[in-house]
Amino acid sequence: MKKHIATAVVLVILLVLVYFQFRTWKSFDWHTLIEQTRGMSPLRILSATALIYFVYFLRAARWKIFLKPRCNASLPGLIAPQFIGFTGLALLGRPGEFVRPYLIARKENLPISSQLAVWAVERVFDMGTVALMLGLTLFFYADRYAAFPQIHRGGIMLLTAVGAIAVVVFAIWWKSDLIAALFGGIAGRFSKRIGSIVRDRVTSFAEGLHTISDFKSFLALMALSFAIWFCIALSYWEVVHAYPEGPQTTALHQMALPDMLLVMASSMAGSIVQLPGVGGGSQLAVIGILSSHIFRLPNELAVSCGIMLWLVTFVSVVPAGLFLAHRERLSLRQLSQESHIRPEA
Repeated sequence: MKKHIATAVVLVILLVLVYFQFRTWKSFDWHTLIEQTRGMSPLRILSATALIYFVYFLRAARWKIFLKPRCNASLPGLIAPQFIGFTGLALLGRPGEFVRPYLIARKENLPISSQLAVWAVERVFDMGTVALMLGLTLFFYADRYAAFPQIHRGGIMLLTAVGAIAVVVFAIWWKSDLIAALFGGIAGRFSKRIGSIVRDRVTSFAEGLHTISDFKSFLALMALSFAIWFCIALSYWEVVHAYPEGPQTTALHQMALPDMLLVMASSMAGSIVQLPGVGGGSQLAVIGILSSHIFRLPNELAVSCGIMLWLVTFVSVVPAGLFLAHRERLSLRQLSQESHIRPEA
C-alpha cells in the first residue's frame, strides 16, 4: 500500500512538472518534433548504444576490484548481473535497485549486506567522478560560459564539495568506528533511533570502503570510474550529433563535449524523481537545460533530444537484460522482492 501511495505522489509531481514545463511554451509544433526525430542518423544511435553497453562491461570490471579482498570473481560472471540489474532499475524503478548487488551476492556466495555496502561505495565513486569532471570542466572552460558567471562559480563550489567529501570518505575508511560514533552521536541528539540508523549506515559504508584493498586498487577504481562516465558523455555526444544538420539544429551541433557533462549532470540530478519504466525526472531536467538560456534549443528539439538520450542511456539495456534474465531463468520482480527481503532480514 505504501509503495502505491509513493508511486502516486511521484506521478502527481511529474504531471505538475510536465504541466508547468509545457505551459511556458505558448506554441509547440509536434509535427516538427516528429520530423526532426525521423531524420536522425541510425549509425550514430547504434554507436551511442554500443558505448552504453561497453559501460556495463566497465562496471563489471570495477565490481571485480571491489570483490578482490573477498573472492577472485570472474569478469564474465559479473557482466550478466550488470545488464539484468540495470534492466530491473529501468522496468521497476527504485524497487529494482538492489537486484544487481543481490544477484552478485548470490552468484559469489557472499552476504547480501557486503554487496549492498559495495553498491553504496560504487554510488559515491559515480557521483564523485561526475562532480569532479563537471567541476574541472566548468573551471577550465570558464571562457566558454563567460556569459554565465554563476556556472563558473558552480564549478568552484563543486570542486570544493568533492574535496570535502573525499576528506570525509578517507576519515570513514581510516577511523570508521570513531566517525560512526561521532555522526551517530550528533544525529542521536535529535532522536536515538535516527542516531542508531546513522551509526549502522556509516559502519556499512565503511565495510564497503574496506573492500578497496590497496592504493593500486583505488587508482584502478578511479580510472574505471572516469572511463565509465567519459563513455557516457561520448554517448550523449553521439545522440546529439545524430540529428541532421539544418537551420533548426545549428545550436545542437555547436554543442561540444564539455556541454555534454552539463547535460549529463542535469540528467543525474533529475533522476532522483523517477517512475518505473517511464522515468520522468531525468527527461524533464535534460529538456529544461537544453531549452534554457544556456543552450537555447528550440522546444521541439529539446524534447526530442531529451527523450532520445533517455532511450539510449537508460532503456537500451532492457532487451539484453531480459534476454540474459530469460537465459538464466530469472524473474526480475521476484529478484526485486527477494533483494528487499534479505537486507531487511
